[in-house]
Amino acid sequence: MQLDEEAAIAARAAWLHFAGGKTQGEVAELLGVQSTKAHRLIARARNEGLIRVFVEGPIAGCIELEERLRDAYGLRHCEVVPNIDDVPLPLRTLGTAGARYLRNLIESERYDLIGIGHGRTLAAAVDLMASVDAGRTRFVSLLGGLTRRFAASPFDVIHRLAERTGAESYVMPVPFFANSAKDRAVLEAQFGVSDVIAMARKAQIYIAGIGEVDRKSFIASAGMVDDADVDAVVKTGAVAEILGQFFADDGTYLPNNLSDRALAPRIVDLESHRIVAVAGGTAKTRAIRAILSSGLLFGLITDEATARRLVNFKPGREPGKKNGRSAPG
Repeated sequence: MQLDEEAAIAARAAWLHFAGGKTQGEVAELLGVQSTKAHRLIARARNEGLIRVFVEGPIAGCIELEERLRDAYGLRHCEVVPNIDDVPLPLRTLGTAGARYLRNLIESERYDLIGIGHGRTLAAAVDLMASVDAGRTRFVSLLGGLTRRFAASPFDVIHRLAERTGAESYVMPVPFFANSAKDRAVLEAQFGVSDVIAMARKAQIYIAGIGEVDRKSFIASAGMVDDADVDAVVKTGAVAEILGQFFADDGTYLPNNLSDRALAPRIVDLESHRIVAVAGGTAKTRAIRAILSSGLLFGLITDEATARRLVNFKPGREPGKKNGRSAPG
């Protein structure tokens, strides 16, 4: 099944404008596009009859889920897309949605510097993104990306993003996890690495994946950590990981030896930045709920099946407690 991306976002714009009563300026803000593009999308939906086909059909259900997730977790941005692959980890669905979001960020020219995480979902988003001129937008890696298995290296995410956009992109040529906290400090102090870390802290928005915490997780399967590391983190009660930091079911932050060794943003960096996660899938639902419950997320992009599971869960703690903060950009 092929989705016309422009038609899908036009239907979303039409729903927000005609059913939601949003102005064109508000629609542009919600979708992360320029006002002129919002006007064109609404006009297309009206001229091509997309209002009846999409707003009364499956897209309307997705927007209802978006509203419920926003209300439950205090999200400022939420996008739920119909599943186009019926598999436990819907990479094609999530990749298509993530690609569109990245492209819209670039075209909106809202952010000069965007921090990028890694993982299978973000890799799929970059692979599915059509070439686009980055203009003045730059990208910076938020995580160390070297692994023992070159084929599984998440380092390629930012490399491929640079190829797709022609953007200035900065990488962190170190492992995701150092052997010890002392080794981490040594690596972070190296010339070039310290500059990238400082740049990452200046990024106006972070785009990240969400990982589960078990031996099948991306960080384990990619050879970034061994089974003993995973087992030790599981014993702390962690069920979710985002940008090298770990969280319990109820969203409580759980510092541990592994996060102390991560070449990644500190928890204070996560708390002070806009973070938009692109995540979904059966195995990750629990982890996504935990990160939502932490209140760290500014936005979430997910698939419809995952969204339906999320709205049926009871949040583990007061939702959205950090999302009311002022954020850069």
